[in-house]
Amino acid sequence: MRRKLTIALVAHDHRKADMVEWVIFNSDFLAEQHLVCTGTTGSLVRDALNSKGVNPDFTIMNSGPMGGDAEIAAMVVRKEIDLAVFLIDDLNAQPHEADIMMLLRQCRVHNIPIACNRYSADLMITSSLWDDDTYVPSPPRYVEFDRKKYGF
Repeated sequence: MRRKLTIALVAHDHRKADMVEWVIFNSDFLAEQHLVCTGTTGSLVRDALNSKGVNPDFTIMNSGPMGGDAEIAAMVVRKEIDLAVFLIDDLNAQPHEADIMMLLRQCRVHNIPIACNRYSADLMITSSLWDDDTYVPSPPRYVEFDRKKYGF
């Protein structure tokens, strides 16, 4: 990949092991990117990459419950994030659910790709579209569907 991406990495407590394994598996790719992480996830990711001899450009925000999700959502709004990987614990309640939903919503509204599992994250980081200068993502359109326009 020629283009340097800014990638947000967020993982709930019961998904941090998944995140660390994903980061180690993709350490060669991540070495060339700018990573933005929430608190504990960032520390774990940095340690995992350092253990592989990889030292990417890094920014660690507050922990999710202390505003880290909101900080990353603000970066999404300002178009400072190219891709988000958010490994969510869907099996346990989160005390900061509103912040989680806000980050997910801002990624959708501002057309930022967001992966919520390792498989989708792998597919996203390996996309050839990142380096295709002719590709321009279509912005989301919030309009009522007109059947006649499409001939059915």
